[in-house]
Amino acid sequence: MRSRNPTDDNGDNDGGNGGETKRRRGRLRRVVTVVTIVLSAAAVVKELRKPKDERTWNGKVAAVVPYDFRIPTMERVRERMWNPESDHFISPRVAGVGWTLNVGKVVSVARDRIGR
Repeated sequence: MRSRNPTDDNGDNDGGNGGETKRRRGRLRRVVTVVTIVLSAAAVVKELRKPKDERTWNGKVAAVVPYDFRIPTMERVRERMWNPESDHFISPRVAGVGWTLNVGKVVSVARDRIGR
């Protein structure tokens, strides 16, 4: 007998399709993982094709996705993850492929909005 509560036994509010929702999330997670691996490999290949003295280990792959394989520094962490003066909420990751949230910008905007 089916429960009248819209929340099923596993706590999902999906009318009893919790298994399907989990499968979709699993598929999405796999796709994101594969895309990340492919972009990382492409970035490494891009760097290795350059002459050794021209390799910077940071740049963009597929013309838009930033990568940075250099050893992280505190300066870069602050610049990308805690920069309230930035115009952007997201910035290139400190290390790896893709973007990261500029928490400093989020906090700055939240403080401005709350202060109004």
